[in-house]
Amino acid sequence: MWDLLRTNFDFSPDGEYAIEIDPRSCSPETIRVLADLGFNRASFGVQDFDPAVQRAVNRIQPYEMTRDIVAASRANGFKSLNVDLIYGLPKQSVSSFADTVERVLELRPDRIALYSYAHLPQRFKPQRRILDVDLPSAAEKLSILARAIELFNRAGYIYIGMDHFALPDDELARARASGTLTRNFQGYTVGPDGDMLSFGVSAIGKVGPTYSQNAKDLPAYYETLDQGKLPVIRGLELSADDLLRREIIVALMCQFSVSFASIEEAHGVKFDDYFAWELAALEEFEDLGLVERRPGWVAVTPKGRFFVRAIGAVFDRYLRAEDKARVAYSRII
Repeated sequence: MWDLLRTNFDFSPDGEYAIEIDPRSCSPETIRVLADLGFNRASFGVQDFDPAVQRAVNRIQPYEMTRDIVAASRANGFKSLNVDLIYGLPKQSVSSFADTVERVLELRPDRIALYSYAHLPQRFKPQRRILDVDLPSAAEKLSILARAIELFNRAGYIYIGMDHFALPDDELARARASGTLTRNFQGYTVGPDGDMLSFGVSAIGKVGPTYSQNAKDLPAYYETLDQGKLPVIRGLELSADDLLRREIIVALMCQFSVSFASIEEAHGVKFDDYFAWELAALEEFEDLGLVERRPGWVAVTPKGRFFVRAIGAVFDRYLRAEDKARVAYSRII
């Protein structure tokens, strides 16, 4: 696949070539091969280093395994490394997850993603092995998050937004400080939003105001390719309303504020009238001290930044129409 891509596309010598790696199925030798191919960024799934938590989620991954892969990546010239963590897993506690965070900080990744575990056994079959009694309560889950954030801050990491933290000299942190940070459906990024060509099973691409998704299983994927067709099974063209709402949500998630005047000028709407329902719905967040309303602006407070996903969701009209299970899947705590 890599050779095929290089044959058909011109790769920039200073481009960003990232890959997600499961340390359980990777070796230092594999890292060397990836570096020789041109990969220069990597994201490592960790979730939690506590043995009891790993047994509960059936993901055995000793700290030393991750440490060795991170060291190999640095030795082979990877310029940016990310570690993914999950809080709210079964058997987790404030102290146990703090130990995991401390060990991650020893690795000093450039970025850290801290995701909230969503327990939806009716949607995800493997989760049916997890007992509800083993999950931390909502209050303890919030305490786990608060302690992790405290440790990240103490270690010098900058809160980027949503679930992401980065060292001060990382591109994301610099973009956050300069106001040039943006976000696409894959996460935070720097520079202007552009088209994305995606290859492989279930991959999602973006071209202009459209999104498309490839077939989700290999037989259907290969069968369509053998017919000389793109293996796209569904697509979406964004309406003017979709584009307007996307701009507002991105502004809230990246700059933690939105200017009514900028939206009105770009989209030809009267903000107060067009978003009367949404502005009323934000009153609950104002009462909690998560949002500030002032003439011509909506701003997320420092306390509210960790709940910006829920604040931005107010402007998502699709979520408003979804069932409770989907809403639960998107919430933070």
